[in-house]
Amino acid sequence: MQQLYPAATSHAHLLKSTTVRDLISDKKKLVEVPYTASLAHTLNALVANNVVAVPVAAPPGQWIGAGGSVILESDKSTGAVRKHYIGIVTMLDILLHIADSGSDESGAPTSDLETLMGVPVSSIIGHCIEGLSLWTINPNTSLLDCMEVFSKGIHRALIPIESLVHNMVGVELTESSPGYRMLTQMDVISFLKEHEVDLADILTHSVGYLGAVTETVFAVDNRTKVIDAIKCMRNAALSAVPIVLASEADGAEHKDLINGRGRKLIGTFSATDLRGCPITQLQSWLSLDVMEFKERVATGPRVESGGDATGLSGSSARILITCTFVSSLAEVITKAVEGHVHRVWVVDSQGLLTGLITLTDILRVIRVMLIGATES
Repeated sequence: MQQLYPAATSHAHLLKSTTVRDLISDKKKLVEVPYTASLAHTLNALVANNVVAVPVAAPPGQWIGAGGSVILESDKSTGAVRKHYIGIVTMLDILLHIADSGSDESGAPTSDLETLMGVPVSSIIGHCIEGLSLWTINPNTSLLDCMEVFSKGIHRALIPIESLVHNMVGVELTESSPGYRMLTQMDVISFLKEHEVDLADILTHSVGYLGAVTETVFAVDNRTKVIDAIKCMRNAALSAVPIVLASEADGAEHKDLINGRGRKLIGTFSATDLRGCPITQLQSWLSLDVMEFKERVATGPRVESGGDATGLSGSSARILITCTFVSSLAEVITKAVEGHVHRVWVVDSQGLLTGLITLTDILRVIRVMLIGATES
């Protein structure tokens, strides 16, 4: 990949002059749950606020923060510490808690859902690796430096409204502030989409040319049960997997991830798909095949965010979002933002899976091009 973009110097200036503070100026108050909240309460908070992850807050001095972090909320006037953020809980954490509860020989769950959802949220932090990664980014950090952080696979970070560290750039493990906002990879990608014209010299190139495609892609097939797909995602630290068409050569077992490259892509399974599952059916539907599950969710009754807790809002009946090696980066960014997905599957002319592009990949290649231009 060549890096011959003199005009990119001005683009780098845009991303250097824009700070993280600019991106969070219009963001809503941080959605969080206390460490004593039940999983049922936590799930309701996720659904009502249409988010997939929430930080967990506890009294100061009683907990070790995720990854050894010390992220405190303090009183603005007195400076007294009011709470300590001890980790992140995602939809996938809750699902794994249910999936790990066990079942009898007939496949029936050994624990009732009410009991499972009644445990405190603090007891499941760490079911997924992401829950143990709690970061802050200084609000004075430039967007270009923020892109470096997110290009390493960090999906979200807390941004202090008033940082006590004024010159720190990048990720911090220690912070105290009167309040925080959440910044995600999608927030940064959305900003880049808004400035698509300014970044045209880069975004008009194909994803293949820019090296944005990851060609190793793990998948499940359509015979895989939801419970097994969830466990596979946990073991591989994935938040979503492609669903490919099973072949007779795959054998009787469908419990493991398979090499999806060159296979017929038919769907996507992610933790957010379970938002459409009636909560009363959540446990029993884990034994369904992934495609049967998606079909039931797509044709079942809907419950909107903020409604009663009889179901989970959202839709698993999404249009399959794909691109090819020759698709422009601008096209892929548009598909990701408008579809609100964190990965776009790369397929060939026959719909066979050839790779994927994540938000991490997008941020990485854009930053590489900008840095290369300013250094040349």
